[in-house]
Amino acid sequence: MKPMKRNEPAAQRGTQAQRAKAPRPDDRSAGDHAAPAPAAASPSAPMLTSTAAPGGYPAVRLRRPRQAGWSRRLVAETRLTPDDLIWPLIVMSGKGREPISSMPGVDRLSVDECVRAAEQAMALGIPALALFPFTPASERTEDGAMALSPDNVVNQAARAIRRAGLDIGVIADVALDTYTSHGHDGLLDGDRILNDETIAVLVRQSLAQAEAGVDVIAPSDMMDGRVGAIRRGLEANGFQNTQIMSYAAKYASAFYAPYRDAVGSSAALRGDKRTYQMDPANSDEALREVALDIAEGADMVMVKPGTFYLDIVRRVHDTFAMPTYAYQVSGEYAMMMAAAERGWLDGDRIMMESLIAFKRAGAAGILSYFAPRAARMLGRGA
Repeated sequence: MKPMKRNEPAAQRGTQAQRAKAPRPDDRSAGDHAAPAPAAASPSAPMLTSTAAPGGYPAVRLRRPRQAGWSRRLVAETRLTPDDLIWPLIVMSGKGREPISSMPGVDRLSVDECVRAAEQAMALGIPALALFPFTPASERTEDGAMALSPDNVVNQAARAIRRAGLDIGVIADVALDTYTSHGHDGLLDGDRILNDETIAVLVRQSLAQAEAGVDVIAPSDMMDGRVGAIRRGLEANGFQNTQIMSYAAKYASAFYAPYRDAVGSSAALRGDKRTYQMDPANSDEALREVALDIAEGADMVMVKPGTFYLDIVRRVHDTFAMPTYAYQVSGEYAMMMAAAERGWLDGDRIMMESLIAFKRAGAAGILSYFAPRAARMLGRGA
């Protein structure tokens, strides 16, 4: 036996003794010294391997934040609030309200009802209304002269809202289609839309609206150069602070049909609008349209329709970093309402999902007939 060194520490002596007693790896007769077998995995707590790549499963579980409502709210990337909504109103002469059959839940409103709607919008936190006129066939003319009248229903409604002292934005559509007997956005020479002659009329229409108290002029006609002409007209007449929300990328869409019924243009329209509204097949062209309107003085730009053109919303937002709006148009609204009424879809859920999609695509705000309904839900914490 090897003699013990006198100066060897006791702890070290113990360690050597343990090493001497420990079975060697090749000792087949270790017997009681063998390592115990691992415990069987519980069905409720399965064993996980440790072979995951760094940063992968199971260390990373993307479902963790989805387990509770409070957690989902904390990590939500996109927010929808009533501040994101603009409520379109169809204004008519007379008193009361008239249901629009192709747009369930939407009525034509008289001027006094528009004031009540503005009060409702303020209570719901909706920052702005967009006014459009219903013009019966008896008041439509070839040149759309009613568009220039200080007493047309849009201008009456704007003045009434201003007289009521309501702190809400008023946006007004600038185009001739709601006033012409042929249903087109501009003046006609045979079958040809006259661009420059139409612009001169649109400037006068814009000035009449600004004088009535409209905050935002919204040209939807798609004539070339109309934004610059309107801006010059506003500047020259003391309306430097009147904003322009340009329908910069407005497509020749089949989704406008219920709206044309709502404003009385369905029966009037002769032909189609493809010589001035954009081809749904085009995307790059939208950027050219938007760039021109920004250069001419637009404060905000819009893509219309919205739901089926979210790629355009995203491209415009990313390219120009301008306030970019989208219009959830009548046909998009009517489709969802029809499906919900038949029980095919959950109406509230598809409404909110469609609106959040606009925000996710980069829209600063959405014109939607759902605005008051969505604002009520958002006020309840939906």
